[in-house]
Amino acid sequence: MEFKDEIVKELENDELWTVLTFKTPHGPSKTLNELAKVVEEAGWKVTFKANWWTADIPYGLIRLDLQKDGREKILLGKWILGKDCELIRVESLDLERGKDEFFRMVDSITSTLIHDPVIRTMREQY
Repeated sequence: MEFKDEIVKELENDELWTVLTFKTPHGPSKTLNELAKVVEEAGWKVTFKANWWTADIPYGLIRLDLQKDGREKILLGKWILGKDCELIRVESLDLERGKDEFFRMVDSITSTLIHDPVIRTMREQY
């Protein structure tokens, strides 16, 4: 990803959540793998990863739970399909604001799939 330096720098912040908003020319799986690769190259271990997206509108959400040197971080990547990779925004959020953002984004993607038992179970876990 062209903006990997910005991601790595923001992960050093003390807040629990790091939230990225970006454009990507890749599909959901490749975007997830590219983001995981960036943090792993920076020394973070990915302990959990999840990917939600919608086919109706080309956007999605990636969650990576990370550990490094006894620290934990949650990286939330909000992406929209675009012509090129482009960072729109990067910010650090505290526990409550991060959870609110995460739930809001998952709800926006899964609102039409609420009856899916797998998604219902995943939502209950968070």
